Amino acid sequence: MHILLTDDDPDILSTIADHLELHNMTVDFAYNGEQALFLLTDNHYDVIVLDIMMPKLDGLLTCEALRNQGNTTPVLMLTARDTLDDKVTGFQQGADDYLVKPFAMRELICRIEALGQRISRNKARTIHFGELELDLEQKNACRAGQQLHLNPLQFRLLKLLITQAPKIANREQIEQTLWQDNPPDSDALRSHFYQLRNIIDKPFTYPMLETIRGVGYRLTDHQAGDAS
Repeated sequence: MHILLTDDDPDILSTIADHLELHNMTVDFAYNGEQALFLLTDNHYDVIVLDIMMPKLDGLLTCEALRNQGNTTPVLMLTARDTLDDKVTGFQQGADDYLVKPFAMRELICRIEALGQRISRNKARTIHFGELELDLEQKNACRAGQQLHLNPLQFRLLKLLITQAPKIANREQIEQTLWQDNPPDSDALRSHFYQLRNIIDKPFTYPMLETIRGVGYRLTDHQAGDAS
C-alpha cells in the first residue's frame, strides 16, 4: 500500500512511518496541506492520513480541497480534538475515518488497512468543465472527445483551471500548484499558458482559456457572442 502521511511534527511522522513500513506500506511525507495537495497532483495513494492541526492549510481544508478536485482516495483524520462537532465537521469535509490522539499504533494500522481495502465511494475519477474532461487516474485529457497531448506540468495546470472554473485562478495559486515556493520568472508562466492555449483552443471552434490581465487565468464555456 502507498500511504500519504501528513503532519507538521517531523518526530510524529518518523514514528508513524516506521510502523507503517514494518507492515509493508510505502510512505510519502507532507508537513502541511499545501505540500499534500502538491504530491497528490502526480501520485496515486491508497490511503491519505491527515492531521487536522497544520500550518498553511489544515487537514479539514485539505480534505475539502482534494474532494473538490475529484480525488476519492480514502482519508483518515488524526486529531487531538474529540468532540462530536469536530468529528461531524471532519466527515462533512469528506473524511472516511477519524482517530483521536493519543492512539495505539496497532489501531492506526488496522484502520489504514481497512480503508485501503474499501471500494472508493465514487468510482469516477474524472473531472469535467464544458467540453473538457480530465481522467485523474490515467492522467489523460480530452476536449469534445478528442485526445489532448499534455505534459505533466500542463496536466497540473489544466486540472487547476478546471477545478476553479469558471472562477479565476490567480498567479499565486498557479505558481504554488506548479512550483510550490520556487516559481521561475513571469515569462515562463506566460510561455506555459501559450502552449496550453495552442493545445486546448487552437484546434477547436471556440476558445475556452481566457487571460484576465493583472489577475490570472480562467476557463469559460461559451462561444463569443453567447450570453453568459
